[in-house]
Parts: sequence; C-alpha cells; structure tokens
Amino acid sequence: MARILAIDYGKKRTGIAVTDPLQIIATGLETVPTENLITWLQAYVKAEEVERIIVGDPKHPDGNPAQLAPEIHLLAARMAKLWPSIPIILHDESYSSVRAKELILQSGAKQKKRRDKALVDKIAALVILQDYLGY
Repeated sequence: MARILAIDYGKKRTGIAVTDPLQIIATGLETVPTENLITWLQAYVKAEEVERIIVGDPKHPDGNPAQLAPEIHLLAARMAKLWPSIPIILHDESYSSVRAKELILQSGAKQKKRRDKALVDKIAALVILQDYLGY
C-alpha cells in the first residue's frame, strides 16, 4: 500500500498530513510556505509512494465555493498534470481550521502553542484527512 496525503491550502502556509503506508494512522506532517508547495510535494512524491492526494475544498455554510476555491482548483489541476497516476481528490474542508483549533485546545497546549498558525494548518490538514478516511 501507499500513503494518502492531505493538503490544507492557504495563501501563505499550507498544512500537510499523511497516512502511514498501511493507511492505518493519519499524522500531521508539515506546514510549508505555499510558494514552495509544489517543490515540496515533488520531493515528497519522489521519496514516498503516494496513492492519492486529498485537497481541502473550502465551502461556505450554504455550500457555495469559498474565496480560495478557484485557486485550490487550479492547484489540483496542476498536480493532476504533474502526477497523472495519482488521483487528486477535492474534499470538503468546512470548519477544518475551527476543528483544528479545538483539538489543539483539548490537547492542553499552552497559549503560545495554540496561537501557532503553522500548527493549526498542519492539524487542519489532519482533520481533512481523518474526515476523508472516515475516522
């Protein structure tokens, strides 16, 4: 088996989460500057076997696409061209950042850690991945 990778795309930072090769455990992996995302992904896909990539697709509560949706759809199309053998799946990411903040708070993290936006992005990617996997 191969890993499933999830992306919580942001204008400045992008959170990344991944499963283990057996797809049993999902883990927040990294937060990368969005401008370096494709380069980071190219290195990761070269080093690890990736079965599919899940990309958080932001929507408003009424189901309409959020402001970043067109940019995210362009990213998904670009990744599909780079890796035609890897399915790129858009997955509703509604409230992933809110849920990430709640998880960090529940973990007992100190206030300084809870304000770490990079940590929130990484955990938001984990939330997207866990939701996709049905955890």
